[in-house]
Amino acid sequence: MNYQEPFTFQSGFTVKNRLVMPPMTTLQSFYDGTITSDEINYYAERAHGVGAVITGAANVTDMGKGWPGELSIAHDEDLPGLTKLASAIKAQGAKAFVQIFHAGRMSRFDALNGQQAISASAVAAQHRDGSPKTSTPREMTLTEIHETIDAFGTATKRAIEAGFDGVEIHGANLYLIQQFYSPQSNQRTDEYGGDRTGRFTFIKQLLDSVFNAVKQYADRPFVVGYRFSPEEFTTPGITLEDTFYLVDQLVKTPLDYLHVSLDSFDRVAQSDDYKQQSILAYLHQHIAGQKPLVGVGGVRTRHDVETLLKNAEFAAVGQQLLFDPTWVQKLEAGQDADMVTGDFTDAIQYMPFNHPLYQFLVQRYQ
Repeated sequence: MNYQEPFTFQSGFTVKNRLVMPPMTTLQSFYDGTITSDEINYYAERAHGVGAVITGAANVTDMGKGWPGELSIAHDEDLPGLTKLASAIKAQGAKAFVQIFHAGRMSRFDALNGQQAISASAVAAQHRDGSPKTSTPREMTLTEIHETIDAFGTATKRAIEAGFDGVEIHGANLYLIQQFYSPQSNQRTDEYGGDRTGRFTFIKQLLDSVFNAVKQYADRPFVVGYRFSPEEFTTPGITLEDTFYLVDQLVKTPLDYLHVSLDSFDRVAQSDDYKQQSILAYLHQHIAGQKPLVGVGGVRTRHDVETLLKNAEFAAVGQQLLFDPTWVQKLEAGQDADMVTGDFTDAIQYMPFNHPLYQFLVQRYQ
């Protein structure tokens, strides 16, 4: 598949090519979630050339905030900044999608002003060795569940009002939506827990909330995507079989695309039953063209793009664009030799990052 081919989504919305800037945490917003001029410039600089930009996670409620410096879409007061962000991205010729999420038990203590994080159940996240990864959250009440579902719909309404072209629902990376689907984090005995069907209930109702907002408020084609993580490393945890079930449910909905969260696009599954090819390849075959799939993870070269697009409709380019903002222009011009190829740890030192982003990258890479 040629990365330069346009694509028209189910909603009737067309993007100019198959390259996407995926959501990445940058800690560039103000503490209250208001967007900064630095953040707007950061996105605008990287939007030129890609078909679409998906912003970093934006919390839909104050209790859903994961970390200081995170974008907010929880209040009408956020609309002026969000409008500027959507306009800046679209001015570069890219479509602008905002990722909406709730961190659940993954919220940092300092992000919630000392309040206890909430989740599907009062179960702490775990490292691979079984040791606690987070403090123990408080189990959400039914009222809180319903309010959170409604908040995703209200956030979608704000995204429409701000001029975004779509939203991506963040159902990956151990955050709240994934917490409801995981048998590790969801040990509820009501309608939101139990087997796969019960654990999918929260997702189903949340999707309905988002779709209803689009139907009610969108006066133009508006894209809705869904990001998911294919496996968890805990036992119990989400397996690839669980993910196949999840995908089977998602393809029945009006979603425009699915986005699998991977650290490497050629990663192989943990399960001995799925070692013959990459997770991305298994997923692409399972979806069988029912929805376009966005692949991601370690895309740095033309060869990476071409290889990934054998098993997905879109290639998301994250860290490479972070450190090499004009990478797409180099790709289009055949200037592959000018692409940043070194270790990202070294690249931090010669890129003009603002202080919050620089500090975050130093902590992450060094």
